[in-house]
Amino acid sequence: MVNVPKVRRTYCKKAKRHTIHKVTQYKAGKASIHPQGKRRYDRKQRGYGGQTKPIFHKKAKTTKKIVLRLECTETKARKMLPLKRCKHFELGGDKKRKGQMIQF
Repeated sequence: MVNVPKVRRTYCKKAKRHTIHKVTQYKAGKASIHPQGKRRYDRKQRGYGGQTKPIFHKKAKTTKKIVLRLECTETKARKMLPLKRCKHFELGGDKKRKGQMIQF
């Protein structure tokens, strides 16, 4: 379980100093219909003849690398920060306390 705070004080290239950054999890945007590869694929798929290109089935990985999107609160400059692979990711969850009793 990886727990990351929602704000982080880190270096901003635009401000050229450490500033407070808002942290969010990166999510890929909707795929565009305009790239050359997509246009070529759609053209090839048209008409009779079934599936023309291989569909990948042998998926080996069970996790994805977590990517954080840091946005500077002053300059609005954004940067990506990749983390290691993990199964459970939490943004701004409760911090673990040492020597605390478990409450039900």
